[in-house]
Amino acid sequence: MIRVLIADDQPLVRRGLALILTPEPEFEVVGEAGDGAEAVALAERLRPDVVVMDIRMPVLDGVGATGELARLLPECRVLALSTFDMDEYVVAALRAGAYGFLPKDVSPEELTAAIRTVHTGEAAVAPRLLTRLISTYVRVPARPATRTAEVPAELTPREREIWQLLATGLDNAEIAADLDISVSTVKNHITGIFGKLGVRDRAQAVIAAYESGVVEVAGGPR
Repeated sequence: MIRVLIADDQPLVRRGLALILTPEPEFEVVGEAGDGAEAVALAERLRPDVVVMDIRMPVLDGVGATGELARLLPECRVLALSTFDMDEYVVAALRAGAYGFLPKDVSPEELTAAIRTVHTGEAAVAPRLLTRLISTYVRVPARPATRTAEVPAELTPREREIWQLLATGLDNAEIAADLDISVSTVKNHITGIFGKLGVRDRAQAVIAAYESGVVEVAGGPR
């Protein structure tokens, strides 16, 4: 049983999400919140496995609530939702600790699959969607010109190469084919990359690649 908390400032959306999940025997909707602060308070009391979190909410938005949950309840996974595919708030939520992102127009099947995925600790973000999202974000003029992350010196040339390919949207099988190595070898390298970068998952690794300058928006790997 996966215990789910729904956080959205629109009652109709909350009800719709609950109606999608309630008939599924593996899900239990344990509560609903109308803003980020209420979501954090309910999560502390109800201890859900997954919080389906709207990004834009009053009082405390989904980014702030995600950061609070990552600090207070690291075992609780956040699946962020947004009305827009291209939204800088989504990148901020992933950086704050969200395990995945979905636009609100996804199918019920995609929603339930994503909840299952983040519950296991994996990132529920399609690599190409994530790359497109970050590409939009880093074009925002207000973004500081200085880099906010450094490339760890202990990364091997092979790890850096795989990190670059991962950040351009390739999945493990595509990386393996590109480098003529096995998928299991790619997985082992990615585990090492995550550890050296200090990131939790693929989503955060892609963000780190853009912010460190390992991958440029217009020019690809540098």
